[in-house]
Amino acid sequence: MAKLRVDKIASVGVSTETTGSVFFDGSSDWLRARGGDNFSDFDFGSGDFTIEGFFYANDVNGTDIPIALAADTVSANSDAGWYIRYQSNKIEGQSFSGSDNIGITTSGTVSNDTWYHVAYVREGSTFTLYVDGTAVDTATSSSSLNWNSGWKVEIGSGYGGVNYFAGYISNLRICKGHAVYKSNFAPPTRELEVHQGPDDDRTVLLACYDGENIFAEKTGRHILASQGNRTSSPTLASGETPVGITTFQPGLDRDVDNTFGPTFQGGAAYASQNWLTLSKGTTTERFVEVANNAVSASSARGVFGGGIAPSYINTLVYITISTAGDAQDFGDLTVARGEFAGSFASSTRGVFAGGRIAPSPGTTNVTIDYVTISTIGDATDFGDLITAASAGGGCSSSTRGLTGGFSTPSAVNTIEYVTIATTGNAKDYGDLTTTVNNRKAFASPTRGVWSGGEGPINTMDYVTIQSTGNSFDFGDLSTAVRRASCLSNATRGITGGGVGSPAAVNTIQYVTIQSTGNSVDFGDLTSARHDHAGLASLVRGVFAGGHPGFSNVIDFITIATLGDATDFGDVPHSSSNDGGCSNGHGGLG
Repeated sequence: MAKLRVDKIASVGVSTETTGSVFFDGSSDWLRARGGDNFSDFDFGSGDFTIEGFFYANDVNGTDIPIALAADTVSANSDAGWYIRYQSNKIEGQSFSGSDNIGITTSGTVSNDTWYHVAYVREGSTFTLYVDGTAVDTATSSSSLNWNSGWKVEIGSGYGGVNYFAGYISNLRICKGHAVYKSNFAPPTRELEVHQGPDDDRTVLLACYDGENIFAEKTGRHILASQGNRTSSPTLASGETPVGITTFQPGLDRDVDNTFGPTFQGGAAYASQNWLTLSKGTTTERFVEVANNAVSASSARGVFGGGIAPSYINTLVYITISTAGDAQDFGDLTVARGEFAGSFASSTRGVFAGGRIAPSPGTTNVTIDYVTISTIGDATDFGDLITAASAGGGCSSSTRGLTGGFSTPSAVNTIEYVTIATTGNAKDYGDLTTTVNNRKAFASPTRGVWSGGEGPINTMDYVTIQSTGNSFDFGDLSTAVRRASCLSNATRGITGGGVGSPAAVNTIQYVTIQSTGNSVDFGDLTSARHDHAGLASLVRGVFAGGHPGFSNVIDFITIATLGDATDFGDVPHSSSNDGGCSNGHGGLG
């Protein structure tokens, strides 16, 4: 079974933590682009396309497939699809549509343990295979390569989990609608980027480039899921991936950021009374907020929306998290509601999902609204949840928002997700371990954690945000609570207040998100309360409103420092069951 491998080899060029590859051990391990999200991207028809990547094979004499589009039982001459493969010391690009089999291959042999840039390109009716920028074979065909809903893109295998690839894959890119290369070329020396455009002429998949996250996919159009031989020895631990991330890559530099200047890849440090001491580490390591397009802690804005006061309201208000004071009017939601299924944000957008629009037993709602956090104004329709839901928890990374632990109106264990920068309906992510509602959530840039819930319960679950699938057990709260409030910086997750057994509590608990384990006491809120909203910058956490009664109190804590909450200011209206989000929270880096 493949384990995490990190290799830094000076001879292959600059390596950084965010420029890398994915390692496959050749034994029942592969990645798969899951169904349901933009799969018409792979319906090439008779149009142009480019499939390219850097491949480093351990066994070029076998039949190893780095990338394929195929059905589980597809075979040439019986179905449609395509693949790139190593076979008999050669590299081959193959497309097949019914009885029309288009195969092109290298004329010379290739070697084990060697990086090759491979591009399989269609331009008009001409199919060309390029290896290290040189056209090695061509073929012509007018066939249409039409996608079928039973097919999927597999990375590291083909034909539904056979012909497993042993080696490394870096910067795997698929472009639909255009031929990137039309003649011989110099192989790329920069990390590949997304070609933007309409859905029928753009990059539709770009993966295997991140040395920290095997599920990273630059276009935001697809979800990668890991598959593996989980019964082999040693058995994988909960949440462990069967494939490995690595900084080993074929000498690719990242593009210099045109906004923030050059990216320093680990400058030397000189310690001397007579010499300037230069900072060590990459730009990404030293300026995490900039690298993730986050907002600084000093300027981060929090937005509270909706709630019960005591009827349902559509009010949006905002605060500058670093500055104590009363909340100010922001605008209105599209629908008056509270008890949201979840609220979350990227560095630019705040999202409010679902909610209840009438008193209990009342009616839950499918509406997803969004606002541009830096711009005051009313919310805009984003799309719909899969089902009407309320009383849940939301969390997010810089690109993806998740919501779960809600009611529809009975409690379900469903998790749904959206890509925050786009608009559209939510999609299925997987399931939580426990079927209860009123669970709240927080996040680091990679993990989402749900905390507590009806009962009350002390359970905490976690997921990898950019993946999909069911959650794993994180640990237990020291105090079981429901209807609490959650927030986080990039490392520490906070659960504040809630209903204990049986009354409201003022307890604040925390965990370190990237580890697992039970929560630890942090301090106390200014008063015991529940059904309050929470949001954060990378420095401060803020709690607003809540019960008993309808409160207008805003408290804050310094997340990195244990201690009791302090008064921040007031919300203009007394309310409970609000949603809260910010453009500087811990999920952004």
